[in-house]
Amino acid sequence: MEQNMLMGVDEVRSILDISRSAAYKIIRNLNQELDKKGYITIKGKISREYFKEKFYGYKNE
Repeated sequence: MEQNMLMGVDEVRSILDISRSAAYKIIRNLNQELDKKGYITIKGKISREYFKEKFYGYKNE
């Protein structure tokens, strides 16, 4: 099964085992970082690759 490029609040919540409001806060903060870098973001969603990079140190070279 192909995974989407974006993760929603429920997936972030599940992976990190945190509350819904905490997951929204993390998504909001990560999207602000991406905005500053000039990327287009979608409210309530976060790039799967960026999430992996920030939380696990994975980089897609």
